[in-house]
Amino acid sequence: MASSSNRGGGYYGAAPYRSREGLSTRQGTASDEIQLRIDPMHADLDDEISGLRNQVRQLKNVATEIESEAKFQNDFINQLQMTLIKAQAGVKNNMRKLNKSIVQSGSSHVLHVVLFALFCLFLVYFWSKFSRR
Repeated sequence: MASSSNRGGGYYGAAPYRSREGLSTRQGTASDEIQLRIDPMHADLDDEISGLRNQVRQLKNVATEIESEAKFQNDFINQLQMTLIKAQAGVKNNMRKLNKSIVQSGSSHVLHVVLFALFCLFLVYFWSKFSRR
């Protein structure tokens, strides 16, 4: 895309070139400077700028939607965590009550076995006492 309408030598040994439509480069006063000239014949830069503004606006809208979705999901996760904490506390209380009930019923069970054994011994004692007569 070399153009003979550009003035000046090449930049770092390159021949003069047109970087884009409407833009051209030429060597500046110092060896590490580039001068940029906008070609007035190509006025579609305004259209490109407008297009870029629209794209930036769309990206901003997408970023806003992503932010609101992230906030919603964060709130949802926090609610789930609170529900889980409450459920864990309820399970812990129920386990404590169940263990207490098992201990109490276990001692009650032993008491019932002891009473049954005493009843059987008294029954055998009375049966043996009445059977001799």
